[in-house]
This record gives sequence, C-alpha cells and structure tokens, in this order.
Amino acid sequence: MSSIVDEIQRLKKERNAILLAHNYQREEVQDIADITGDSLELSRRASETSADVIVFCGVHFMAESASILSPNKTVLLPRPEAGCPMADMIDSAGLAAWRREHPDAVVVTYVNSSAEVKALSDICCTSGNAVNVVKSIPPGKEIFMVPDRNLAQYVEKASGRKLTWWDGFCPTHDRLTVAEVEKEWEARPNAIFIAHPECVPEICDMADAVLSTSGMLEFCRRSPAQEFIIGTESGLLHQMRKNNPEKRFYSPGRSMICLNMKIIMLEDIRDSLVLMSPVIRVPEAVRLKARKALDAMLAVPRDIF
Repeated sequence: MSSIVDEIQRLKKERNAILLAHNYQREEVQDIADITGDSLELSRRASETSADVIVFCGVHFMAESASILSPNKTVLLPRPEAGCPMADMIDSAGLAAWRREHPDAVVVTYVNSSAEVKALSDICCTSGNAVNVVKSIPPGKEIFMVPDRNLAQYVEKASGRKLTWWDGFCPTHDRLTVAEVEKEWEARPNAIFIAHPECVPEICDMADAVLSTSGMLEFCRRSPAQEFIIGTESGLLHQMRKNNPEKRFYSPGRSMICLNMKIIMLEDIRDSLVLMSPVIRVPEAVRLKARKALDAMLAVPRDIF
C-alpha cells in the first residue's frame, strides 16, 4: 500500500492536485486526503485553494458541486459509477412538473441532489443549515423540500414551519431502527446517542442530539462524555476515533454502511491521476442556475431565531 500512496503523492505534485475525501470514505482513503469533511464543505474549501485539479473521493453529486464552485479547475471522480440512491430518487423532469403545478412555492433542495435538480431550485441547504434556511423564507410561502423526506420532517419540527416534501430518502440512514439503537444503548447505558437528520423521525426523536456529520465531529470533540453511539454511516467513526483517542464510538448495528461510499480505492485514485480521468463537468447553463441556488443558501445568516 505504501508504494501506491507514494505514487499518489507524486502524481498530486505533478498535477497540482488536491485530494478530497468525504467522511464516509474508506479509512485508507481518508488517511491520505488533504481535506476530509462533508460534501459542500469539501467543495468550498477546494475552491479556495490554488490547486488546478480536484480529486473528489465521494459520490457523483459531490463532484458536481465541486465543478459548480470551481469551474476553472479539473474535477476528477475516480469511480464515476459512485452514485447516491437518494439523489437518484428525484430528477429535473419530476421537479419541473411539480413546479408547474405550484408556481409560487419555494423549493428548498438538499445539496445531496444532482446539478440539474439544484438548477431548478430556489435555494439549497445542507443537513447542518437546513433549519436556518427554512426559517429565512418569508412567512406565508409554500415550502417544498427535496429530495429527503426524513430531513424535511426533522426541519418542519425544528423550525416550526409548515413543509411538504418529495418522497426520497437515504437507504443507509432510513434503515436504522429503534430496536437497533435500543440494543446498543442497553449494552452502553452511559453512551450519548447522536443521529443524522436523514434518519427516520422516530430515531431523531430518541437522539440526544441531531446533527450533520461536521456537527457530530464538533459535538464529540467538545462533549465531556466518553462513549457515543453514532447514528450515521460508519465511516465517520474513523475521524472521531482519530480526533478523540480517549473516547469510544459505536455504530448501532451492521446496517450503517453505504456501499457507494466504499467503492473508491487507492488504486482508483492513482489511476485517475495518471489518466486525468474521469472528469466531471457541469454544463455552464446548468452550473450558473445551480450556483445561484447555492449562493442563496450561503447568504442566509448562521443564526436565525
């Protein structure tokens, strides 16, 4: 493995490339990344660097986000078949048809969606800022969230605003059950349980905190607790353990694995840098509209009460 890592490091220098890894990637991929984090955070930080090439170890919509924010950089996705089932549950034709029937509604789109869907949206959101985004919308407006029904239901409860939503979901988070969490809690009664808002409402209701992946990392760093049950994809536990070696982290059951997030291997990263392929590029007309929805999100104040 060390020879492959050395080769990747050499190729990065030759290509003036930066390597991004989502928090759910394989451990060995996270360990060689220049930046680890959630999808939009990675794209934003990469856009601020002088790198000519972005190698995105994540899924397709994440590489698209990097292309949207860094149109003058070459964005590589080592395995282009790495997709997101939730993002695939909505397409631009479906959203366009809905918008024709609800012309005055505000469409809030989770960043876990395609560039074409973002381009048809009024404003984007992340799992961390979705509540603030919804609170920023003027009262009386119809609000429609896509594509995640679980995130939308959490936001409706947390924001106090009436929402409707697309019937999409993340299969990994959606399959976590109350029984699995309770079983883990019985074994570790002093543990803190934190959940991702992509989990079903019953899971969010029983959690000590509902947070994005970045929020989870910060929460565990600051918390005086020593044991945590983590209700999100198991790849995040690697960063948690690295950041907090004195604390213990547990995944509730064996179901919290996204196979799409585990596709990319070190050999794929090396080959992508050698071939400078596959390139992910969002068409300019789509990019500009999607960027407008992302910029609308970025203009929302962080603290809205």
